[in-house]
Amino acid sequence: MAGTPAPRSVSVPESPTAPVAPDRILLGLNTFGDVGENPDGSPQPHARVLRQLLEEAQLADAVGLHAFGVGEHHRKDYAVSAPEVFLAAAAARTTRIRLGSAVTVLSSDDPIRVFQRFSTVDAISNGRAEVMLGRGSFIESFPLFGLDLADYEVLFEEKLELFDKVRAQKPVHWEGRTRPAVAGLSVYPPLERHLLPTWIGVGGTPESVLRCAQYGYPIIFAIIGGQPRAFRPLVDLYREAMAKYGHPMQQVATHSPGHVADTDEQAREELFPHWLKLRNKLGAERGWGPAGRGEFDALCAPEGALYVGSPETVARKIALLRQNLGVDRFDLKYSNGPLPHSAMMRSIELMGTAVAPRVAELLADSPAR
Repeated sequence: MAGTPAPRSVSVPESPTAPVAPDRILLGLNTFGDVGENPDGSPQPHARVLRQLLEEAQLADAVGLHAFGVGEHHRKDYAVSAPEVFLAAAAARTTRIRLGSAVTVLSSDDPIRVFQRFSTVDAISNGRAEVMLGRGSFIESFPLFGLDLADYEVLFEEKLELFDKVRAQKPVHWEGRTRPAVAGLSVYPPLERHLLPTWIGVGGTPESVLRCAQYGYPIIFAIIGGQPRAFRPLVDLYREAMAKYGHPMQQVATHSPGHVADTDEQAREELFPHWLKLRNKLGAERGWGPAGRGEFDALCAPEGALYVGSPETVARKIALLRQNLGVDRFDLKYSNGPLPHSAMMRSIELMGTAVAPRVAELLADSPAR
C-alpha cells in the first residue's frame, strides 16, 4: 500500500444503536485474528498476528469505517482470546471508529467482569466501545474454564440476565444456579455518556431472535452461507417482537465473510485457496462434506453470502442486502483463513475509500424499502 488514505468524515447516529435513515447503511469490519502463514506454509506466531491486527484497526479508522470488531476464540487458528485487551490497545491508536467484540462468549465468562472490561475500553476510547454477546460457534471455552456443556443453554440465559442488570448501572440484585447470588452490589467503572451499547449475535434461530428482543438489544445475524434474503422472516420477527415488548427499535445488522480487491477475478483468486482451506478444516470438524470451486462461486454470486469482488461488485451486494433486509449495518469479516496481511490491508483500504462511497451513491439513487 502506497500510504495511508486521507480520513473521511463519519456520520454516526446520536444514539450508538439507533436505526439509520433508509438511504444509509453503516459499514464495519470484524475478524477473529485468523492466523496467517509464513512463506514455507508454517503458521505465523500469534503475537505477530495481533500486531498486524492493530495495523488493520488503524487503517479501518483512517479510511472512515464505522466499526471494528474482534471475535473471542480459544483455538490455535485464531489469535484473539482476550478481545478487550486488544480493543484497549486499538483505542489508543484510533480516534473515531467504534470498537467491539464479535462476539464475546458470555456463557463461559463472568458477566460482571465482561461489563467492567468493556466499560474500561469505553473510557479509554472516549465512548467508542460496544459489546456483542453470544454463545459462540465453538465449544473450546467450556472445558478450558471448567464448565459443563450440559449447561450450555442455562449458562447463557442466566448470564445474560445478570449482565443486563449490571449494564443498567444500578445496584445489582440477582440470583441463579450457575454462580453465587449478588445482593445489592454496585459495579464500577460506570460509563460516562450512555449505557454500554450491547448487541446479541445470533446464528438464525427464532428463539435467539426473541431472546434478543426481550432485552431490547440490537441484533446482528451471522450470515455465512446460503442467501441473505432468506433471513427476512427473522428480521421481521425481531421487529415485531421489539414492538410487542414495547422497546424502541434498535439497529439490525448482518455479518458475512468477504474480500475486496481491484477486480472481481483478483478478489476471487486471492481468497479462494484460503477460503477452501478454512471451509474444509471446519467442515471436517463438523461433519460437512468437502467444498469446491462450485460452492465458492455460488456464494460469490449476487445473491450469495460471500461479499467477494471489486468495489463495485461488493457495493452492489451491500446495497441489495439493505434493500432486501432493511438492515442498518453490515460488517465484513475480512479475515478468512490464512489470507495474507497485505491482501487484508488492501481490502480494508478499498472498503473505506471505494465501497463505502459507492454504496452511498447506490442507496441515494434507490433507497431501501
